[in-house]
Amino acid sequence: MSDTVFTIPLNKVVEEFSCEKLYEAKKIDDVLISTADVNRPALQIVGYFDYFDPNRIQVMGKVELTYLEQFPKDKRKALLEPLFKKGIPCLVITRGMQVSPEMTELAEEYDVTLLRTEETTSAFVSALISYLNVQIAPRKTRHGVLVEVYGEGILILGESGVGKSENAIELLKRGHRLVADDAVEIKRVSSKTLVGSAPDIIRHFVELRGIGIIDVKEIFGMGAVKDTESIDMIIHLEHWVEGKQYDRLGMIDEYTNIMGINIPSLTVPVRPGRNLAIIIEVAAMNNRQKRMGYNAAVELNNRLMREMQKNME
Repeated sequence: MSDTVFTIPLNKVVEEFSCEKLYEAKKIDDVLISTADVNRPALQIVGYFDYFDPNRIQVMGKVELTYLEQFPKDKRKALLEPLFKKGIPCLVITRGMQVSPEMTELAEEYDVTLLRTEETTSAFVSALISYLNVQIAPRKTRHGVLVEVYGEGILILGESGVGKSENAIELLKRGHRLVADDAVEIKRVSSKTLVGSAPDIIRHFVELRGIGIIDVKEIFGMGAVKDTESIDMIIHLEHWVEGKQYDRLGMIDEYTNIMGINIPSLTVPVRPGRNLAIIIEVAAMNNRQKRMGYNAAVELNNRLMREMQKNME
């Protein structure tokens, strides 16, 4: 995996969650969020800063604010000041609760953005972590096509000219949706999930040799496109090689590793007369069946074994 650290501007997070700015840092445009982890600074309020990560967004809810309210102003400021001194990116107050004057004073003194949201603490933290996991996820770009077929995200890979875009168009005509053509930006949003999307500049466009560039959204309508989709299966298209043994039973599960995650994959040979769009549709349905616990190849093998056992008896 790449060591590149991806970030998101704090302003974009504020806009996404419609947070109220109680104090805006003078250099807020330069504040970048580089971790999806969020911290509720309960221990830090009482002075414990071991293993504290100052790069995390800090969130205070009813518990922290109620605790602070029992102290006089000077003591409250003394408890909060070490936190603001750490250079945190921002502090978010949840439940629309009132902010004490000394908290605003410290935000101004140390130039730390102070925000407020009407959301409950748990709901806000959960939504924020999910959002940051996607926005700053490790990523890489692969040459291929990503389509949604029967709810399955199918990444079609293969050498240039093998027919990836043509198959995508055929799938669109059959009611499925395009996510990305030519360049697929893949994000590792969790230890088990990859999500693909198209770079902004080529989103919804497809290149067809002999025709040129077409806008899928304009020709097929909004229902034919999707901005992002999880990658559930990879199909490698390759030109038919005479004499090469291709899997005909599907007993052995194959996987392609992308950024440390194994994705179920198939190799489909391309030759004149094969309807690849239908093959991709069936592959998508079969992959869903396997994930739900039914494997047709295993079922057939079990039937054969039972029949052999019966004949032996």
